Amino acid sequence: MNPIFNNQSALGDSAIPAATKVVTLPGQRTRIKICGLTREADVDAAVAAGADAIGFVLYDKSPRHVSPERAAELARRLPPFVTPVLLFVNETATKIAAACASIAGATLQFHGDETPAQCLLASQHDSRPFLRAARIPLGDGARHFDLVKYAHDYSQAQAILLDAYVAGYGGGGHAFDWSLLPPSVNAHLVLSGGLSGANVADGILQLRPRCKTLAVDVSSGVERSGPGNKGIKDPEKIRQFVAAVRAADQHFESIASQAAVT
Repeated sequence: MNPIFNNQSALGDSAIPAATKVVTLPGQRTRIKICGLTREADVDAAVAAGADAIGFVLYDKSPRHVSPERAAELARRLPPFVTPVLLFVNETATKIAAACASIAGATLQFHGDETPAQCLLASQHDSRPFLRAARIPLGDGARHFDLVKYAHDYSQAQAILLDAYVAGYGGGGHAFDWSLLPPSVNAHLVLSGGLSGANVADGILQLRPRCKTLAVDVSSGVERSGPGNKGIKDPEKIRQFVAAVRAADQHFESIASQAAVT
């Protein structure tokens, strides 16, 4: 048995709510974004581990903030088909356009109070793909967040990124209660907030059957332990995170294969 799947109560079939048990398509791979990178070594480690996207935080109040110039410098290390993602919080369209000018092929991520119209303006009316963060309340409050309406309101977004609602902006390394989200959302979703190699498989098992496709986004969960290490990634934690995601994908592949022969 894969050691990542040795906790049957967490990762067995019972982890998927009965109302959402559907067989996903074989070969559907969970995309992975590693966010909050500030150093060349961490960009290289994320790419080597198999990340699909690399996130740079262009919000100056974040401890993981980098300047647009620094983000462009780091993004130049990316090989083909690894996407740079630029995270903004309530930034002006002019500054967003200036940041994008030096980073070809970047996806935008809006993590503040941006309206659908502001997202479209900043993305130059869909000339650049963008993700819109949904701030999901912690505790029982997640039950009352209307994700279906939110996804409809931001239907121009490439995906809705799910993060925990905390004071300020960003998830603060907290995970919301995934089980309280709607059983069906007609959108591509990106699960974020408090993820690590220890719990990401649970999140995938719970949410992947509920949406078009599911990706995952991690920041603090792959950082070095201890104070003063925000933005400093741990290569081994990155590898463990990617391995846990791929193990979850194999689990779904096994479910699909079993369904095909019954």
